[in-house]
Amino acid sequence: MTKLTPQISIQYFKHSYAEFILGSYDNKLCLCDFHYRKLRSAVDDRIQKLLGAVFIEKNSDVIETTKVQLNEYFSGARTSFYLPLITAGTPFQKSVWDALQTIGYGETLSYQDLATTIDNVGAVRAVGTANGANALAIIIPCHRVIANDGSMGGYGGGLPLKKRLLTLEEKVLAYKKIEQR
Repeated sequence: MTKLTPQISIQYFKHSYAEFILGSYDNKLCLCDFHYRKLRSAVDDRIQKLLGAVFIEKNSDVIETTKVQLNEYFSGARTSFYLPLITAGTPFQKSVWDALQTIGYGETLSYQDLATTIDNVGAVRAVGTANGANALAIIIPCHRVIANDGSMGGYGGGLPLKKRLLTLEEKVLAYKKIEQR
């Protein structure tokens, strides 16, 4: 009897903001990334290797829930995500990704601030690299990290999208403040 190779269910999700590849493993979201990013194969290879699974194009409940929550986020109706997640990375990468999840909606942090948050002030470049390796874009908000001088830095989905996401969050927060008056 042959043992079945574990599978990561993937689906492609096109939105006016970006095209995504979504993946779930063991009923948890493991991938929400830009379909056409430069590091696409490196991210995919890392996830498959660390989870010991292969991609297969099929749907799952968590992928469908992710699509709904992403649509709500992009429409301004959602400011946080409630999804079961599994991250595939080194302990250092996971510490950075955990810290990213503490950055509030509409807020930004510098790479230096993020390094300080994980108690590793000398690891600014490594923090930037881990931020760029995040496979759960939007859900783990790597777009909220900027350079010390206030410039955008980099972004897997491209700088125009990063600016668009930060502007979306800024506008939603401004609207909510007006609404509360």
